[in-house]
Amino acid sequence: MTTVAIIGAGRNLGEALARRFGREGFSLALISRNQERLDALAADLEADGFTARGYAANVRDPESLIAALDRAGQELGHIEVLSYNPLPQKEFLRPLLESTVTDVKAAVEFSVYGPVAAVHQVLQGMRFLKRGTVLFVNGGSAVQPVQHFAGTSIGFAGETAYAEMLNQAMADEPIYVGQLIIPGAIVPGDEQKDPEVLAEKLWQMHSQRSEFRVYATELEQQPY
Repeated sequence: MTTVAIIGAGRNLGEALARRFGREGFSLALISRNQERLDALAADLEADGFTARGYAANVRDPESLIAALDRAGQELGHIEVLSYNPLPQKEFLRPLLESTVTDVKAAVEFSVYGPVAAVHQVLQGMRFLKRGTVLFVNGGSAVQPVQHFAGTSIGFAGETAYAEMLNQAMADEPIYVGQLIIPGAIVPGDEQKDPEVLAEKLWQMHSQRSEFRVYATELEQQPY
């Protein structure tokens, strides 16, 4: 049995994604900052027949993230799928002229250092399996920077560049790299941005392995 590691696992998209991949037989490695909440989510998933375990880590602390992924691989099995979808912190959503170097540094740690550390940790195992998937989930500012949301615009731009380069690097290997862009917020009950709808889209990206970038909805022009 192989594992999907969900970085940013919570009661929204993370849970929907866990259930979607769990139905396909994947073990579920749930990663976020709060161990108590992870344990509660894992218990609910286990009660529904899935194999799930929580691993606390802060994506801005690469060593804790690497350790969590290492434990997950040892306890649950090789990580075949990595989804990087943590929810950005509020300070990343400040206007450009109100953002300090500390705000921007934190956003880069969150959106660049975290993905680089995570992918580097799991890539060797994917190559051993001779299959793998890396999924990046971002907001619209990843492809359309907006000065009202400086941190995510800068951090997501770096994450997008990294994802695109990773896609190029994996072109001749059986490892799929994809990026899902979700303009605006995730909206329960929405036809296009409900967590279960988005989880299904991520599953299709993994299984069909075609386009690199997929949009949950059309990207709206932002007022500057």
